[in-house]
Formats: sequence, C-alpha cells, structure tokens
Amino acid sequence: MSTPQLSIVIPVFNEERGLQSLFDRLYPALDSLGPNYEILFIDDGSGDRSAALLREQFQRRHDVTRVILFNGNFGQHMAIMAGFEHTRGDRIVTMDADLQNPPEEIAKLLAKMDEGHDYVGSIRECRNDSWWRDIGSRAMNRLRERITSIKMTDQGCMLRAYDRRLIDAINGCKEVNTFVPALAYTFARNPTEVVVRHEERTLGESKYSLYSLIRLNFDLMTGFSVVPLQWFSMAGIAISLMSAFFVVFLLVRRLFIGPEAEGLFTLFAIAFFLIGLTLFGIGLLGEYIGRIYMQVRHRPRYLIQAILDKTE
Repeated sequence: MSTPQLSIVIPVFNEERGLQSLFDRLYPALDSLGPNYEILFIDDGSGDRSAALLREQFQRRHDVTRVILFNGNFGQHMAIMAGFEHTRGDRIVTMDADLQNPPEEIAKLLAKMDEGHDYVGSIRECRNDSWWRDIGSRAMNRLRERITSIKMTDQGCMLRAYDRRLIDAINGCKEVNTFVPALAYTFARNPTEVVVRHEERTLGESKYSLYSLIRLNFDLMTGFSVVPLQWFSMAGIAISLMSAFFVVFLLVRRLFIGPEAEGLFTLFAIAFFLIGLTLFGIGLLGEYIGRIYMQVRHRPRYLIQAILDKTE
C-alpha cells in the first residue's frame, strides 16, 4: 500500500445491521474522488458481528482497508484517537458508521481544504433527529459556546476533516478524556464549517442517550474551560453578600418588632436553596478533581486486540 493522501477514520460499535450499506456507498464515493486513500475502521468492542464483518471487508479490499480491534469498549473518541495514531494520510476525515453522514459529502470537506483551511467542521442541513435531541443539542451548543471559546455550530456531527499538522498535535496530547473536534479547533489556524446532508438512521439505533449527551458536554466544558468554577465563585460571593444583608435585616426586625414566628417556611426555602447550591458546587469541583484523578493514574486510554493491515 503506497502512502495515501487521504485517510478516513470510522469508529464502529454494534453496527452489524448497517455495515454492508456503508461499504456499498463508501468505497465507490472514495474511488470517484481520485486521491489515493485508506480507510481505518476501529471496532470499539462491539458485542455483535461488527468485528467479523470488518474482517471480511478487509479480506475483500485489503488494498485500502485497515481495521483496529479494541479488546473492550473505550468510547467513540478513544476509537478516533486510535485511528489518528495509525493514519498515514495528509488529510484525515472522520465520520460515523451509521450513514447519517453520507459518504458522498466528503468531497465538500476536501474542497474546503483546497481553499486553505486546515480544519473543516460540518453542519447538518436538515436534521432528522427526534425533537428532544434537536432542542437539547442546540441548548448545549449555546451553553458550550458561552463557557468556552470554541465555536462549533453543530458539535454532534462527526463528519469533519483535519490537516495532518492538527492530527500530529492531537496525537501529542495525552489527555485521558477529551473531545476531539474541540481539541482540533483550539489548534487550528484557519478553521471553517460546511453544510452537509443529514440522513435518517434506517438501521440500528443511536448510541447516545440524553444522559450521554449531558455527560459529553460536562466533559467538554470542564476539559476546555475553568469558567464554570469562576461562575460558581461569583455566585457564592453574591449570595454571601445577600445573606449578610438578610441577617442584618432580621436582626433589625427583632430589635424593633420583637420575636416573630412568621416567615419560618421562607427561611426553610432559603436554607434549602443554599444547601442545593452548595451541593452543586461540590459536584462541580468533583468534575475537575475527577479529571485530575483519571489523568494521574496513567492507565492506557485503550487496549488494542488486533490490527488488520497487510503491511504489518
């Protein structure tokens, strides 16, 4: 296999039902582009026949196909990181295996890179997700943009293109938990975005639940900014000042009016509010401390069971 100009990185997790459809569309789309390419599939510990299907596809198209098999489930972004560490192309494109991002749209990203951009994100033109996912995604995007300096219109779309320089910089990072598109954005010199088609998932089911999306955004915000801690500190100062004024107010009322039984439930409400705020602050600190704990253990981010590559 000669050194490819283009590398396609695709994480796979329990995509048995849709892999053949992906193969039928992906290879013709890349063949029509012209540049010499390679495709890296990373099986993230699938519990179905995904790994077996990837082995079969490697046998059929071993000239351009490489497969990395994890020995467990380490997450989508760790699968992408493993793909990055094994790519050889000058340009790298990531995409999901569920065909919601049509392979035919890869040409749009490469055209943008021809204009001099080193990082090309994507915006789904007509999202075919459920209404709650759409609303939740938009809300999380706005919150993330306010807290961090990272501007991604559609952070949930994995169809993205990266210059080799960015990939080398990402590979040099040893973070245990990271969000790859955001990390690339911080390193990019001339980032841009392009609108791409978005197709409805016809086979399989989404791997992201509402809880997973919330967890992802917590990791993103705590991994790229300390603004949440600063906001909580400012809120603590403001509440402390208001509490001091409230204590003075109650003291003055007691001196001039005398003991009162009224307002007991109001005090309870204020106390519960302050207790809830304190617990939130402890949880927020725990997020940052947890990231430090995960990092200092120096455990491997993922374990590879096998690599299918005719050059190895």
